[in-house]
Amino acid sequence: MTLRILIVDDEQPARNRLRELLDDCRLEVPHEIVGEAANGMEALALLPEARPDVALVDINMPGMSGIELAGHLQVLEHPPAVIFATAHNQYAVEAFEVNAIDYLLKPVRAVRLAAALKKIGGARAPAGLSRETLSRLDPQPRRHFAIAERGKVKLVPVADVLFLKADLKYVLVRTHEAEHLIEEPLSRLEEEFGGLFIRIHRSCLVARHLIRGFERVTGEDGEGWAVVLEGWPEKLPVSRRQWPGVKAIVGV
Repeated sequence: MTLRILIVDDEQPARNRLRELLDDCRLEVPHEIVGEAANGMEALALLPEARPDVALVDINMPGMSGIELAGHLQVLEHPPAVIFATAHNQYAVEAFEVNAIDYLLKPVRAVRLAAALKKIGGARAPAGLSRETLSRLDPQPRRHFAIAERGKVKLVPVADVLFLKADLKYVLVRTHEAEHLIEEPLSRLEEEFGGLFIRIHRSCLVARHLIRGFERVTGEDGEGWAVVLEGWPEKLPVSRRQWPGVKAIVGV
C-alpha cells in the first residue's frame, strides 16, 4: 500500500529537506506526499482533502505546537499516525513508542525516516496518543478544544468557553454561539484548566474570568447560590459542597 504523507513544519527549508529524504525512501517505502502545512491550523484545514495516513509533524511551531496538533487529530474516527520531528532533544524518546508513533531528531536521516514509516505497516493506523501522554510531553493547557465534524476538525478557542458541563460520558462545551460535545472526563479538564475554570458543582466548571457575581436561588435542595456569568442569561447553581471553595477563590 502507498502511504499518504502530510508534512507539517513552519520552516520551508525543513519541509524541502523532508521531501528530499522521502524521495530517497521511495523504493523502500512506497508513498505520496498529499500536502504541506506551515502550521497546525493549515494542517487541520488540509485533512479532509489530503486524507493522510501519516503526518510528519515538527514539535516546535508558533501558534500551535506539534503536540497540540497531534492531540486535536485524536478526535477523528481514523486519525493519521503521527511521527514527530524536532531539533531539540528534551522530549523523552520512550514517550513516543506507542503503536506507529515515532520521534525523529533533526537533522533527520533517510534511514531513520524509512524505519519510522515502516512501523505504520502501509495501512492507516491509529495515532495512539493518549491525552495523558500528550500532557506529559507538553504540560501547558490547550488553547483550543477539538470537535470532529464529518471528517473535519473544528477548533473552539478555550477563551470563548463559558462553562463545561458533564453530560453522561461526554462534556458539553458551551460558548455564546453554540454548544459542542467532547469525550473527556470533567475531572481531567479541571486538572488541565484549573487556572481558567472553577468547579461550582460536581458536574460543572465555569470560566473564572466571566464570573460577574452570585445570586440567591431556591432549588430542590432549598436556598443556595448561583453564578452569574457575563453574557449568559442562565444562572448556574453552586452546590453546597463547592460553595466555600468558590467563595474563597473569587473573594466573595
